[in-house]
Amino acid sequence: MKQYHKTMLGFVIKKTLYDLWDNMFRIVLLNLGCIASLVAAALLPARIPIPALSIAALAAGILWGCVYLAAAALSLRALSDYGIFGFTDFLANLKTAWPAGLVLGLIGCALFIMARIIIPFYIGMQSLFGLLLAAVVFWTVVLALLSFQFFCAIRARLDSNIFKIVKKCFIIFFDNPGFALFSLLNVMIIPGLSIGFAFILPVLSVLLACILPGPAGILLFLDEALRLRLLKYDWLEAQPPADTSGKRRKIPWDAILIEEREKTGSRSLKSFIFPWKD
Repeated sequence: MKQYHKTMLGFVIKKTLYDLWDNMFRIVLLNLGCIASLVAAALLPARIPIPALSIAALAAGILWGCVYLAAAALSLRALSDYGIFGFTDFLANLKTAWPAGLVLGLIGCALFIMARIIIPFYIGMQSLFGLLLAAVVFWTVVLALLSFQFFCAIRARLDSNIFKIVKKCFIIFFDNPGFALFSLLNVMIIPGLSIGFAFILPVLSVLLACILPGPAGILLFLDEALRLRLLKYDWLEAQPPADTSGKRRKIPWDAILIEEREKTGSRSLKSFIFPWKD
């Protein structure tokens, strides 16, 4: 990977860590709300004796959780933009984010069905044709994960039209495949690091892994990544028309990120952990 690209990716991680630390209370509150939603969705349907109503309650709980995540992403945008958000902001975001949240839930259910039911079914056919279909579905799921990881961030930053959000998810991926892979790997690594760190305190391991950075931390990272990546397109629009040789422009991330670095600043490990000692 070229040095100028490393510059951007490293800064994404740095800024996310700073914003997580500076807004820990808000991140924890969002994560606790998410945990409560998940617990309700998991426990309440089991207490309903009527199967149809139990399934409906489970579906409603899952969709509510996705609506909650979409509203959280809208709220976390303020942190990426060097601001803050309050409880009233989150309630307002719930009112505007619910359509995107419902679609996110439907997409998630479709991918779950493809991964847990359709792929094993094709593999179970025990034929070359079945393996081919399973491979096609598998790579479709991978492509969808790489693309739709930015769904909430795109809703928060770029568009409220569902069809345009889906379109832009794929545009971002196909124009930035390495960046999308980097983001997805971090999304997968963040919970693992949380759990690993939490084992230092076994009594609090599960709780700590869930509340920090948790789902809100992942959403914040994706919003930070998308916001900074979009600076590339602002820079390209300001440049003269490209030549027709087909070569991709080299993006001068060092120059693009000058203002962002000034706003974010830099901290030593001591000031990061003990800011009151500076």
